[in-house]
Amino acid sequence: MNFVEELRWRGMIHNMTPGTEELVEEEMTTGYVGIDPTADSLHIGHLVSVMMLKHFQACGHKPIVLIGGATGMIGDPSGKSQERNLLDEDTLRHNQEKLKQQLARFLDFDPSRPNAAEMVNNYDWMKEYTFLGFIRDIGKHITVNYMMSKDSVKKRLGEDATSGMSFTEFSYQLVQGTDFLHLFREKNCKLQMGGSDQWGNIVTGTELIRRKLGKEAYALTCPLITKSDGGKFGKTEDGNVWLDPERTSPYKFYQFWLNVSDTDAEKYIRIFTGLGKERIEQLAEEHSQQPHKRVLQKELARQVTTMVHSAEEYEKATEASSILFGQGTTESLRRMDEDTFLNVFEGVPVDEISRSLLEKGVNVVDLLGEHTHVFPSKGECRRMIKGGGLSLNREKVVSAELPVTAAFLLNGKYILVQKGKKNYHLLKVAG
Repeated sequence: MNFVEELRWRGMIHNMTPGTEELVEEEMTTGYVGIDPTADSLHIGHLVSVMMLKHFQACGHKPIVLIGGATGMIGDPSGKSQERNLLDEDTLRHNQEKLKQQLARFLDFDPSRPNAAEMVNNYDWMKEYTFLGFIRDIGKHITVNYMMSKDSVKKRLGEDATSGMSFTEFSYQLVQGTDFLHLFREKNCKLQMGGSDQWGNIVTGTELIRRKLGKEAYALTCPLITKSDGGKFGKTEDGNVWLDPERTSPYKFYQFWLNVSDTDAEKYIRIFTGLGKERIEQLAEEHSQQPHKRVLQKELARQVTTMVHSAEEYEKATEASSILFGQGTTESLRRMDEDTFLNVFEGVPVDEISRSLLEKGVNVVDLLGEHTHVFPSKGECRRMIKGGGLSLNREKVVSAELPVTAAFLLNGKYILVQKGKKNYHLLKVAG
């Protein structure tokens, strides 16, 4: 496949230097993307660059992931209004290992492949530089005028700047340029990719290679991903949508993609999945015929959740989602782990009950009309049962004499009460 053409139809090219397309057509090219290891998990904001590398490798080229151990100690000014916190080496090394585990779901690191993915850390070569060595070997090749012309610098030093910019951050583009120079020399890496906000930093690297070695290197950036409503992509009320299931559960991850707008779904399915052009066009056509079925969102959520987590976690997420729409069973509730259960019923009213009450057994009407606030009175509870509108753990209550015991507990501590179709209440064992 033609890598540039693949990105082009997916809407993943913002800018590239002349000759980039010819380069990847002529030879197996080594290219890299940099990721700052400021956390021990990627979030979906990183996924665009990761998908670029995934397509790059699928087209027969060699991807390198550069973990910015050194640059993570500095902080990239691009798109930022203030400096970021700096990290110590132990934290950076820990984060690097965690990130590699996640990246292995997207890239093939098998060294027997001629285009095997590699991971490098720029701290490994930057730590060898002395300050005098750096300004002699690197600094003299790039003028201050050139560095000041970059948007990332101009925004921080412009009229609307509030905190200015330290020399540390000003030097960031030189450090990133040094990375490109090092990889060009050591690994014949001729291409650097990233988001459009990285353009200035990336071309500083191509300029450094040209001035220091007299050779050509290339740059390619993708657009920054936006939401159709103007909101920031990848952000929820809880913050970032992470790839680590400990930070963002697979259920919440799945829900994020399932709930994007129609316009965003058509854009995202091109960027965040490996589906081919014909299949995506077919899905878009199906969606346009019956938009209420949300075909695009469902396939997008399936593809990305399976890729990031697993087919099993995707199945669990869809099963959990079905509970809210009346399609789940008692068995599916019992299979659900506690985190997913709590995510599904987030915001539902909760009443605490004592374990001893359930161990002795308590009449359902007494439990819901006296010991908890599910019903204002026992009479109202009986009327709901008589009308067939009350369920415990998705099983309809047919008798007002039903004894509720500890056997009803889900995950050893919850009972799900449902009044009517969508009115839920949780009972939780205290302590």
